[in-house]
Amino acid sequence: MKVFLSELAESKLLELNDYLLEKWNLKVRNDFIKKFSSKITQISNQPESCPQSLKYKGLYKCVVTKQTTFYYRILSVKNEIEIITVFDTRQNPNKLETDVK
Repeated sequence: MKVFLSELAESKLLELNDYLLEKWNLKVRNDFIKKFSSKITQISNQPESCPQSLKYKGLYKCVVTKQTTFYYRILSVKNEIEIITVFDTRQNPNKLETDVK
């Protein structure tokens, strides 16, 4: 299945990329990108391999690192997967509510 990022997910991923480069270093950023890419490949090949969210119907939760999770939905009709948001798990979980609506 084709995987694509929503505008929100793309924006958050770019912010995270900048943060990792600014606060950490290129190696940390590259390691994260490898993990993120691996998860994209995983859900592309096996869309239901991540657990469904108990709170948000129709969304799946994919843990990239201990600090970063993304939420996605399967668009079966289009044979696509949309990553809705990239979420920093250290934030207040209530902030996720506005991202997934």
